[in-house]
Amino acid sequence: MKMISVKSLMGAALAVGMLAQGSVAQEMQFFRIGTGGTAGTYYPIGGLIANAISNPPGSRACEDGGSCGVPGLVATAVASNGSVGNVNAINGGAMEAGFSQSDVAYWAQSGTGLWEGQPAVENLRLIANLYPESIHLVARKDAGIASVADLKGKRVSLDEPGSGTLVDAKIILEAFGLTEADITPEYLKPDQASDRMRDNAMDAFFFVGGFPAGAIAELASQHDVVLVPISGPEVDKLRETYSFFATDNVPAGTYTGQESDVATISVGAQLVTSADQPEDLIYGITKAIYNENTQKLFAAGHAKGKAITLDSATQGAGIPFHAGAEKFYKEAGKLE
Repeated sequence: MKMISVKSLMGAALAVGMLAQGSVAQEMQFFRIGTGGTAGTYYPIGGLIANAISNPPGSRACEDGGSCGVPGLVATAVASNGSVGNVNAINGGAMEAGFSQSDVAYWAQSGTGLWEGQPAVENLRLIANLYPESIHLVARKDAGIASVADLKGKRVSLDEPGSGTLVDAKIILEAFGLTEADITPEYLKPDQASDRMRDNAMDAFFFVGGFPAGAIAELASQHDVVLVPISGPEVDKLRETYSFFATDNVPAGTYTGQESDVATISVGAQLVTSADQPEDLIYGITKAIYNENTQKLFAAGHAKGKAITLDSATQGAGIPFHAGAEKFYKEAGKLE
């Protein structure tokens, strides 16, 4: 009888282990979600969504208090430059999905506005409209800025290149008869702009996102700042041209020192993907987002999480729904 060495047994065990690991690996699918800067709202909301739709092999079943996500899916929220960067990443295959402002998604998919002169991202598809993104114009209290028109001659950050905030800031400036030449523009993320404001090296900055925004909340707790209204006949005319803007209001007390409501405008925060993503996968992701258990997690996880509801999911679409998302919404009675 031929003796089997311990070394051979160990090698066989290792091979079986590798085969087992390989079978698990085959069952797993990775799904990257482009968000925004870590100081904004996209990043924490993206983390909530990534956790909600993930369901790695071996997870407890949803009905047993475990994940209600897509079996085998491992989703991650990835910090990025924001809407424009996310759309480009999806188009180039570097991300499976991402957050985008409704205006940016529309321009990209139709090849108009911001995307004029560039190839349209025709395969861009909507998974869900998530929540309204309020346009913040934050100024030093002693900078003498009471309206957008007062930005003339001031040091103003418009957010970084590739962000939806930069696009909207330019539109708002134009509505009030200003261009980048009328201000001293800088192109910084909100946390960087906040740091410069603390050092009195910045007069104001724009930020588009759900309130309360972390960077602004932190700044307001340490420094005297004001939210500048974005309202008036100039905005009424702007909304006639750009229908994706909606009137909005930042309630009193949202930020330290904010004693009254501040009128502004907003765009929709949307989760978008490519038409090339499998229908079953996007159906499962959409179903997981609007699962009853998931909805509770969203509401508890972030101030904007309460706004992520099935009732608002199909509002202000702007671009076509992904076939998987459309299938879910039709079953849920939200689309005909």
